[in-house]
Amino acid sequence: MAVTIKQIAEECNVSRGTVDRVLNNRGRVRDEIAALVREKAEELGYRPNMAGKALAARKKNYVIGIILTSEGVEFFDEVLNGIHKGQEEIADYGVTLLVRSMKGYHAERQLALMEEMKDKVQLLILNGINEERIAQKIQEYMRDGIPVITINADVENSGRLCYVGCDFNASGRTAGGILGLLSGGRATIGIATGTVKVLGHNQRIHGFSSLCKERYPRMKIADIIETNDDDEAGYEQTCLMLKRYPEISAIYIVAAGAAGVCRAVEESGRAASILVVASDNTNSVREWMKKGIIRAAVCQNPYGQGYRAVQRAADYLIQNITPTDYIAKNEIRILENIDE
Repeated sequence: MAVTIKQIAEECNVSRGTVDRVLNNRGRVRDEIAALVREKAEELGYRPNMAGKALAARKKNYVIGIILTSEGVEFFDEVLNGIHKGQEEIADYGVTLLVRSMKGYHAERQLALMEEMKDKVQLLILNGINEERIAQKIQEYMRDGIPVITINADVENSGRLCYVGCDFNASGRTAGGILGLLSGGRATIGIATGTVKVLGHNQRIHGFSSLCKERYPRMKIADIIETNDDDEAGYEQTCLMLKRYPEISAIYIVAAGAAGVCRAVEESGRAASILVVASDNTNSVREWMKKGIIRAAVCQNPYGQGYRAVQRAADYLIQNITPTDYIAKNEIRILENIDE
């Protein structure tokens, strides 16, 4: 049975008129009440009667642009699955998606894709590189009436419409806590990040290092390498790091490239003495966890991120609902629950 405004009002202990004003952006409602209503509406799965709005949307032929740094990064397979599910649900409203992918973190390439899309879309979902020129391009989009939703990777000082992704700082702190427990609070750590060009990767490192300083002062970071989310680069850089710092007893894999990092650990002959904590529940992470190299992983919800981004974009275009951020829950995976 469809969820009604009356049900939401009862759950929030407010009037039906208040719920109506929040969901239809009519009149002023206190920020905390509006946030509560939107949260409860999403939790209950509320969808308004869209017959009239669907007809109007079909006449406008809305196009949502999507740019992802996804080529060669298996994490994004599930993001794309979520995007495709969202696309199925909005197809009847005449909304189409224009998806472009890129490999690596070259700002010039992302800027070129954004420029190419600008005259073709009414809203952009962007997996952004955290660089000033990208932020300025987002600001240009927003000024020209083309809203931008950042997905998985936010962009500082960009003025984007909303962010859909995980709390990377909390993810890093969780990884630090896991390594603290595994190591008894004493370790020399190598960090294998994806790239310093992604805000979330930097936030994970900040959260991790902050937790170590606060709770585990005998856990010291010896080195930080970049894998560029690539297995071969991860392998080569990890081999070099282990030669530079033979005392390393733990590795935190911040992003993709886990297979390469783990292969280097295995070939070093020190797998039994190096604790590895990774990020995300990808096929590679599961494989190396089953091999005993990765001890735990801090995961997010890539499918939900793809789905929620498309849902928010469609709601904004069709219903004029200003979207809120969607923060995916961090989850801990170990061998015993990695396939759940």
